[in-house]
Amino acid sequence: MPRDPLANPGPLIRRVYAYVAYRIGDGPEAEDVTSDAIERALRYRASYDPKRGEPVQWLIGIARRCIEGERLRPRPATSAEDIADPLDVEAETLERLTLGQAVARLDERDRELLALRYGSDLSARQIGELLDLRTNAVEVALHRALGRLRKLLEGDEEAADEAGLKTRSSTL
Repeated sequence: MPRDPLANPGPLIRRVYAYVAYRIGDGPEAEDVTSDAIERALRYRASYDPKRGEPVQWLIGIARRCIEGERLRPRPATSAEDIADPLDVEAETLERLTLGQAVARLDERDRELLALRYGSDLSARQIGELLDLRTNAVEVALHRALGRLRKLLEGDEEAADEAGLKTRSSTL
């Protein structure tokens, strides 16, 4: 019998939530999508095949389908109330809002890659396995996505346009 992919659920749930939050934003919707993904994983845990990847990859795949099924799209944060900051530190809140708005302006593919890498903490190899891409292609795509994000954060609209943020179609 294959090992139980949900034997240690705490870290897995946190990584799935982080991925979902990167994709659609923090809050109740992210919690709902994460719950749906965990519910599906519990229902289909017998279908988990350890030869095809680690449990986190399997769960992220389920979460991706939940997001697609819900047709949820990220919404840029518009005020400090959209992102709770327990310490209520103005600079940190402003930084988080700025980052959230910049990420929301990226195309779907870039947001997906950044969410997989930094939200769910998957390696380039794991992302490649999940998306059926070569590791090198994932690394290059992540590098380019970070470059586009950096240009947005620096406020260089003209450079962002040249990088194709507004007109480029997703390719990989």
